[in-house]
Amino acid sequence: MLRLYDNLSSGNGYKCRWLLTQLGMPFERVEVDIDKGESRIPEFLSLNPNGRIPLLRLEKDDYLAESNAILRWIAEGSPFWPDNRRDKAAVLQWLFWEQYSHEPNVATARFWITHRFEMTPERVHALVLKREQGYAALRQMETHLLMRDWLVGDRCSIADIALYAYTHVAEEGGFELDRFPAICRWMERFAAQPGHIKITDDVGTPVPFDPATLA
Repeated sequence: MLRLYDNLSSGNGYKCRWLLTQLGMPFERVEVDIDKGESRIPEFLSLNPNGRIPLLRLEKDDYLAESNAILRWIAEGSPFWPDNRRDKAAVLQWLFWEQYSHEPNVATARFWITHRFEMTPERVHALVLKREQGYAALRQMETHLLMRDWLVGDRCSIADIALYAYTHVAEEGGFELDRFPAICRWMERFAAQPGHIKITDDVGTPVPFDPATLA
């Protein structure tokens, strides 16, 4: 069975558990306490050297890291991965953009606040820049969604899953989403899909975190 190393606060982890649940794929879920550094212990680093979640065990000794790569693997053969070559490239474009322009700003601001990082003068200054760049990313999404229901094509794809994950909780990082009516309508469409789960929903078969099983 698939096993997802995850943290319920993580938007990157949410992407994966949302799609696994949508597609009815059974999986085990291991809650990794990132505040205690459980993803940085040697046993975990031996499987994922960047020390981050999510991490998906496909089978024994075969692990896949990076949330959007995991999304792409899960989506194979499903309606969430487009049929035609051009739309596939467009989805990948949004996935790369999400990790380069959106997540480092929108998600990082939320992470610092919700995980109660010490707001040193340096981090306060950095937070201002994160919000400026995060708003720039949200404006780009807003413009794109003004005349579209979904980011690519005429149905929800893994591009929408990737962007919804941290956009819908952006207010936890101090972003005002009511500035972006097209994004708000898009989020409503996303959340209205059958089988939708919230970021805080604990899904999958729970498995305790045990470093001995990682080596």
